[in-house]
Formats: sequence, C-alpha cells, structure tokens
Amino acid sequence: RLHVGSGCRRLEGWVNVDLLPALEVDLAVDVRDGLPFDEVEAVYAEHFLEHLTGLEGLAFLREAWRVLGPGAWLRLSTPNLDWVLAAHRGDGRSAAEKELLDLGLNRSCYGWGHRFPWSGALLVRALDAAGFVEVRWCPHGESDLEVFRGLERHDRCPDTPDLPHVLIVEARKGEPQAERLNELEALFRQELERYL
Repeated sequence: RLHVGSGCRRLEGWVNVDLLPALEVDLAVDVRDGLPFDEVEAVYAEHFLEHLTGLEGLAFLREAWRVLGPGAWLRLSTPNLDWVLAAHRGDGRSAAEKELLDLGLNRSCYGWGHRFPWSGALLVRALDAAGFVEVRWCPHGESDLEVFRGLERHDRCPDTPDLPHVLIVEARKGEPQAERLNELEALFRQELERYL
C-alpha cells in the first residue's frame, strides 16, 4: 500500500512516500521520476495531485496505474475547482468584496504550492485515459473498500451534496488506454503547457 505525498501525515501499514525526507516518510523520492514498486495493493494520495502540473498529474496517474496489481484500486483527494469557482464568484458584491474574492480565488488555485486545480469532469477524463475503470466519488473518510476507510486528514469546508469542496475519487486499474492518454496529453500541451 502506497501513501503518496504523505508529508508528515504518516499512515501505519502503508509505505509513506514523499519528496522530502522526514521521520514520518518511509521513502523520499520524486514521483515525477517514477515509483520503485510493482504489484501494489492500493495507492492513496490526499491533497497531492494539485501540486503537480497538468502533464505531471497525467504522468502520475499513468505511474499509479503501472505500479498497481491487476484489479487494484487508487484513491485520490484534491480540491474541487468547480467549488473554488462557485465559492469565489463576485456577482452582486461591492468592489471591495470582489477584490477579496479575487484574492481568495488566486489563493485557492495557487496557494500552498498548488499548480493545477482539477474539476470533477477533467479528473474523470484523466483517470479514464490513464486506464482506470469503475470511477466513483466518495464522501470524506468513507469507502466500500476497507483499505481506504478513514484515511482523509485534511480540514473540511462546508460542502453541498452536489458540490463538495474536495473531490474524493476511487478507481480500479483496468486496461491501458494509450490513444486516449495521448489525446489528453496533446490537449494539455496545446491549451495549457505551451503557455507556461
């Protein structure tokens, strides 16, 4: 079981992987260079994916797919871009309120080292392109799979049933989808990466 981007939030019974060495980290590696594992039971990453660029995020999903054993599962949590946009819209507000909302929007997207916020639709497309199936949304700390129950540690903001502030998704390793992945990577390069 791999806990990727663990930081100081160690999970017992998991291999805690992070970029920076720390007492809580079992293996300090840059996952952008790959993971030295094969046939793992589960991969979990909480508030990690948004710290990668879009293309790095796609590469991480591909690498998570590679290291998982047949039929094994991935669980991710990441801030919900749709919630960020809805929470920081400035319609009907004063100029001063709109300025604060604008600053809050930028903080949500780029604060804490965030590099690429994900919407639900884009995350589902990326998981599909990386070869994951049975994609399902989960409530904070809940899962049909025992291995993923009660793992989330990050603070929570007020959610609505149709618009959670954090996307928590599980997906099972399926068949590779090289054509879909190449198509999505090309879209990321064309619409985003070439401007950065």
